Amino acid sequence: MTVRRGGHPGPAVRRLLAAGALTAVLAGCGIRATQVPTDFGPAPSRARCSLSATDTARPSGSGAPVQVYLLCSGQLAPVTRSVPLPPDTERRVPVAQDLLGELAAHPSDTEDEAGYETDVPAGLTVSGPRAGEPAETLRLSTAPERLTRYALAQILCTFADSTAAGGDGSVVLGGPGEDPLRRYECTAELRSDPGTGQPMSTEVGTP
Repeated sequence: MTVRRGGHPGPAVRRLLAAGALTAVLAGCGIRATQVPTDFGPAPSRARCSLSATDTARPSGSGAPVQVYLLCSGQLAPVTRSVPLPPDTERRVPVAQDLLGELAAHPSDTEDEAGYETDVPAGLTVSGPRAGEPAETLRLSTAPERLTRYALAQILCTFADSTAAGGDGSVVLGGPGEDPLRRYECTAELRSDPGTGQPMSTEVGTP
């Protein structure tokens, strides 16, 4: 440390003295001087709405991999499931029922941690067409219009991506009553914002 002639410390010395005095004052008040903290806690253990294939697969014997749509951050998000694959001649309704079961099941711990959830109620069942109705008709035990918008979006987009759908990817849904059937489409807008408005659909006439 150097001191100017005449006994007066220079600017650098004065800064050092001031810093030392401040440290002494803080210590006298019971406050320990510390460095600026750089630890902001542990990084998130999992990215939201992001799962690996091993996270989402739920083995079910000799089942085939399928996609079902759960909810995450207000959007539809596909996850992988495994369901039994019946013969082609009787595939549509059994597959649809298995998909409903996967949709209604509570997300796994890993999915729950990543923010996934479902709005599809438990106990929902599906049956095939009545006499004179299109072959791809799927009738739910709860009328589609009585489901929440989120649940209906999950169901129809899941069906649309499976063998339960018609050849053009549309889904013909009805309920247990006599209300007209409707043909639904799973659009990009619906997948990104399932809680707004009604899914795109048209009434299906019967012969």
